[in-house]
Amino acid sequence: MSLSTHVLDTAAGRPAKDVFVRLSRRAAHGFVPVAEGRTDGDGRISAWSPLGREWLADEDPRPGTYRLVFDTGSYLGEGAFFPEVSVVFTIRDAGEHCHVPLLLSPFAYSTYRGS
Repeated sequence: MSLSTHVLDTAAGRPAKDVFVRLSRRAAHGFVPVAEGRTDGDGRISAWSPLGREWLADEDPRPGTYRLVFDTGSYLGEGAFFPEVSVVFTIRDAGEHCHVPLLLSPFAYSTYRGS
């Protein structure tokens, strides 16, 4: 299983560079942060940085429910209508690649299951 994401600025018509993203996995008592990263010049995270012992590089992401939190406020600026975007999704098959893109503009966002 592999997980990727990218952020596209649909208002500017280009990738959103330097957006901080945190990945968490649902546990018994809420979501536990497992990895984080920043988008590159192409709006993608090329490598996740593990947080603590929750992330096992050779096994993750395992099946389960995850949350990506995008710090869109830092990218959009102080007056951002959506200062943070949270996307919760479930991975059922550890053998598949999961791509979760974010399309962002100042007053709207959307996401979908990519390939």
